[in-house]
Amino acid sequence: MKKKNIIGIIGLGYVGLPLALTFGKYFKIIGYDINIKRVNELNSKLDVTKQFKKSDFKNNSKNVFFTSNELLLDTCNIYIITVPTPVNKKNKPDLSLLKKASLLVSKYLKKGDYVIYESTVYPGCTNNFCIPVLEKNSRLKLNQDFFCGYSPERVNPGEKSRTIDKIIKITSGSNAKSSLVIDNLYKKIIKAGTYRASSIKVAEAAKVIENVQRDLNIALVNELSLIFNRLKIDTTEVLNAAATKWNFHSYRPGFVGGHCIGVDPYYLTAAAKKVNYKANVILAGRKINNLMSKNSINLLIEYIKKNKKKTNMKNLKVLILGFSFKENCPDIRNTKIIDLYNYCKKFFKKIDIYDPQVDLNEVENYYNVGISYPKKKYYDIVMLAVPHRYFTNNINLIRSYGKENFIFFDMKSTYHKKFSNLRL
Repeated sequence: MKKKNIIGIIGLGYVGLPLALTFGKYFKIIGYDINIKRVNELNSKLDVTKQFKKSDFKNNSKNVFFTSNELLLDTCNIYIITVPTPVNKKNKPDLSLLKKASLLVSKYLKKGDYVIYESTVYPGCTNNFCIPVLEKNSRLKLNQDFFCGYSPERVNPGEKSRTIDKIIKITSGSNAKSSLVIDNLYKKIIKAGTYRASSIKVAEAAKVIENVQRDLNIALVNELSLIFNRLKIDTTEVLNAAATKWNFHSYRPGFVGGHCIGVDPYYLTAAAKKVNYKANVILAGRKINNLMSKNSINLLIEYIKKNKKKTNMKNLKVLILGFSFKENCPDIRNTKIIDLYNYCKKFFKKIDIYDPQVDLNEVENYYNVGISYPKKKYYDIVMLAVPHRYFTNNINLIRSYGKENFIFFDMKSTYHKKFSNLRL
């Protein structure tokens, strides 16, 4: 790939922005997004996802242009699509944004161009869904007029040490030529190296099982924690003891939300259903993780009934610390803390949520829930649900929110058990 190439990146979220800034060190970049507010912020060197500082934009500001004007995509000869691929209310794959992005690119696709998908999909989606959209609307033929590839994203929001260039990148192409060209393209920016998959379908499958595996492992530990709590055994102590064996993989109980681990398994189960197979194990893991908010509150209710027998439960004041789907990240998409909050409302009248990482207006607009700064010495129950750095290594901060003899539910076992009344 030569410097004359111009790369158009469709979607400037958690995946698209790192690609734009990293590729911008070597190529001209047109970063496109339909969110005008987001584009204006990026042109002002402001990243509300908190992945990048202003100084990160300076090194390649001459090569990267952020825009909502689709006409500028006509200058590109390489297109990288990084739009979200969520599920609908019935947990079925929602490919509407992927289709819109493909239709958009097809309007400007020219002979010799490359289209690379990074959005997480089910095996066969690129070949059977995306490419037909490109061919039909551009009137060009794959591997004759244009080429296609799939290189699954491996961005980890909130992780500062594992940046995009430090994570091995899987690449693939629609034929032998495009496979090599696309692999060389990513080698330019990925210091950790690349892995060239034998086909697009293999690359798609490899991506989706990364998150399926994590989902199942977390589901197993979540179920173990529910068992151990009833057996009056500390789950963290069990996991620490088991981890002394060389081949034990250490996972911790918790909530599985976000746009990857809590979503991607449904893409694989949908693909399995198309070939008349029910993915029982994968679906069982999803069920356990989806019920974790409810099961956690049930543990709390059991504790209250046993230890505070004369308490009017409805009058207890509750504080939930953390709302984003994971720690040290402002992303609220598919956060399971909303499930925790809604289930809490069945038992308690007064529930406050505090999260210094998230955008208050975004939470209120999306979930119709308010985020407020907690009162001191006010709460009967404090639940540390998302252990942002702001909350960790500062038990005095946690204590300052609670009344005397308040219940501290350390939901991610952030602190030593001596500091908490209950933990998963």
